[in-house]
Amino acid sequence: MSFPGDPTQYPVPHSARGAGRLLAVSDLHAGIADNRQIVESLHPTSDADWLIVAGDVAEQVKDVAWVLDLLARRFAHVVWTPGNHELWTTDRDAVVLRGQARYDHLVEVCRTLGVSTPEDPFPRWPGPGGPVAIAPVFVLYDYTFRTPGATTKEESLARAHEAGIVCTDEFVLHPDPYLTRDDWCRARVAQTEQRLAAHDPDVPLVIAGHWPLVREPTSVMWHPEFAQWCGTELTADWHRRFNVAAVVYGHLHIPRTTWYDGVRFEEVSIGYPREWREQGHPRGLLRQILPYEEGSGETS
Repeated sequence: MSFPGDPTQYPVPHSARGAGRLLAVSDLHAGIADNRQIVESLHPTSDADWLIVAGDVAEQVKDVAWVLDLLARRFAHVVWTPGNHELWTTDRDAVVLRGQARYDHLVEVCRTLGVSTPEDPFPRWPGPGGPVAIAPVFVLYDYTFRTPGATTKEESLARAHEAGIVCTDEFVLHPDPYLTRDDWCRARVAQTEQRLAAHDPDVPLVIAGHWPLVREPTSVMWHPEFAQWCGTELTADWHRRFNVAAVVYGHLHIPRTTWYDGVRFEEVSIGYPREWREQGHPRGLLRQILPYEEGSGETS
């Protein structure tokens, strides 16, 4: 698989001592003051620890850069993939880029910080539980996780509007130059699928994305209408088709471990203050992905 531009621009993991852990977090929402304090509290336990950041770092580019710079200076290597909030274009942000151009800008910000993105070669975790390749994926959603009973995107969206459950993406996540977000999603899925298929099947993958690869995690959401903004059926078999050691995701703000077809799925979100104040952080702020430690988890 070839990559555009000068190969020397791609982030290279730092050398580090110690066994190390592969950790993950998402949905930091660092534009919120109380969540910013959480970000400032995140530290590795070894100079060999790596960190996956699975989207929704913040809405403004300056906040995204601040968080990733802080984490990149603390952890041996950081891997980032965008959530929907990084892709919002709002009046509060000095960066007014939309859609693909906004995403490309965020990728360049990450590269200046030495942070791996979905546009870079998959970094290989060399520590305990490895070697594995970390595949950050950016695939969006295409409204195929429809509201129960709806048979079309239009019907599903209409039911969501009737229920008053509408994602802010509909107003501030622009798909330019694609006509729709689902068009952008299908293009991202095709590009990502090609890269996963070209990967050496003898090296297991940790697939890390903001949206869940399968619909099942959305079944516990309070508002089933929101599921249509949570993924695509096009990725439903990736954990079976490819040699996947674990899947990391966020977006749902329901941190937990589940198993599908024998593959471990980790939802690693921090969420909003009103959520973590009520629920606490029973699984810790940073989730250990590797080495895997046996624990409780739901099986599907």
